[in-house]
Amino acid sequence: MKQWWRRWTYEVPLLIGDALWEVLVVQLAALLDRLTVRKIIAFIPVVILIGAYYHSIPIPPELMLIGDFLAYIDIFSVLFLVGVLSRVTTILFVVRHVAARIASLVGSFVAHLQRFDARHRRQRGAPARPRPKPDQSEDDRAYGGVWGHVELAWS
Repeated sequence: MKQWWRRWTYEVPLLIGDALWEVLVVQLAALLDRLTVRKIIAFIPVVILIGAYYHSIPIPPELMLIGDFLAYIDIFSVLFLVGVLSRVTTILFVVRHVAARIASLVGSFVAHLQRFDARHRRQRGAPARPRPKPDQSEDDRAYGGVWGHVELAWS
């Protein structure tokens, strides 16, 4: 009888305490180490469905859609990221082309302004343009040109 008493008052509670310590402390700590936010979010629809079936209450469609969204959050996040990346590449493509167009317009505008620039006049000490030589000599000019000599000769 003493052995039986010792077993049920001392050894069985110790075994139950050790089992509870193993489950509630050691294994729970290991579970929390492996637990991520993604796993928590994926588990929310399961909790909603268990609660709905346990209480026999109807689930509104919005709640089911939220549950489906949370269950497929990986797929939605990949699609969202692909959509964002495609928009970013499109925006970068447009920005590059606009920048190239603006650069070419500014370059052509500067070249156009340099053609009509009035600030670059000749310096005062610069030699003047060479003037064309006249076809007539001083004698021809004095008598009215070649025909003047002819008139003089006839008169």
